[in-house]
Amino acid sequence: MELSYCTNVHPAEDLDGVLDQLTRYAGPARRTAGLDRLGVGLWLPAPLAHRLAEDQGARDRLRVGLAAEGLEVRTINAFPYAAFHAEVVKLDVYRPDWTDPRRADYTLDCARVLADLMPEGATGSISTLPLGWRFPWTPAEDDLATAALSRVSAELRELGDRTGRTIRLAIEPEPGCVLDTVDDIIGWLAPRLGPTALGRIDPEFVGICLDTCHLATSFADPAETVRRVGAAGIRIPKVQASAALHIADPAEPAAREALLAFAEPRYLHQTRALAPDGVVLRADDLPDALDEAAGLRTDGPWRVHFHVPLHLEPEAPLSSTTDVLRRAVAAVRELPDGEHAHLDVETYTWTVLPGGAGDLVEGIAAELRWATEELLGDPLGDPPGTAPGDARSAAASVAVGVAS
Repeated sequence: MELSYCTNVHPAEDLDGVLDQLTRYAGPARRTAGLDRLGVGLWLPAPLAHRLAEDQGARDRLRVGLAAEGLEVRTINAFPYAAFHAEVVKLDVYRPDWTDPRRADYTLDCARVLADLMPEGATGSISTLPLGWRFPWTPAEDDLATAALSRVSAELRELGDRTGRTIRLAIEPEPGCVLDTVDDIIGWLAPRLGPTALGRIDPEFVGICLDTCHLATSFADPAETVRRVGAAGIRIPKVQASAALHIADPAEPAAREALLAFAEPRYLHQTRALAPDGVVLRADDLPDALDEAAGLRTDGPWRVHFHVPLHLEPEAPLSSTTDVLRRAVAAVRELPDGEHAHLDVETYTWTVLPGGAGDLVEGIAAELRWATEELLGDPLGDPPGTAPGDARSAAASVAVGVAS
């Protein structure tokens, strides 16, 4: 599996800003982690994606910037359309949805950029939102989304025929959306992989992006879920390596106190509770779940859609779901094409962590080292310029800040 980290943690909205990200963060993180090469999962806001798709000179500037820092691009995150670091994002991240022609146009712009930037012989992936937020969603809107995805899959095939570069779209289930869970995507996508009145979504070019924070939040069994994807004949072109917050006993006063620190105003933090009868109960945001009058019941564990840095374990009574991440990646690697999935570390929440992010280069590098060792089974020595154990000591000191 090819490892990368997603640049949606950075706020740049233009080419100069993206090039600055590479020199300030991605390149230094690669060197700090002790990696010879590093993948970056680019996030390109829609106006920049369109400019790059139309301007060979702009793409050449980006290619030079990537090469100078020892970086490669095999995947793009095309879920957020723009303004992912606005003061308040919340539901805006799902707009425009797949009923709006701008969504397909943006996705295809990203595909044209990626086809030109990928290493020779590589395959590419683009992650996207799961149709849209669930309200409102009508049969007519569902038809529009189906037709749009049929168009995109056909154009990805044409792009591959023309350039020799295979790029696959990966639909990413997310709590609260039309396609909330992996099972929702299987049920929606599988019937559309054959001919329909609205067109055919080509299974060679459209599959699932498995975000393991979202998977954990749904309380689904990771290995069994991945098995069902494979049995349905659906690809997993991309895995977003991420971890959710887990609260074993949300009735404990200390747990509520700790969770309040994560109820920040920028992003939506969907929360799920597992009731004693096995039913998963839902709240669309963490403050809703914590509401004393109308919040989630507390007689079973909670999980919160808050991407926790992979190498950091929150202080008790909170924990993270890295066990789900490990099991999911192991299951994907057992699929026929699993070793070709892109593994993209997607912790976009560094800037809203309780206690602050600390040194972002050090944090990203520590996540990459953790993923390399824990998910890919490739042990790394201590990073250049550190004494044995220094990197792990630094990570432990940041972990205290996360939970403080």
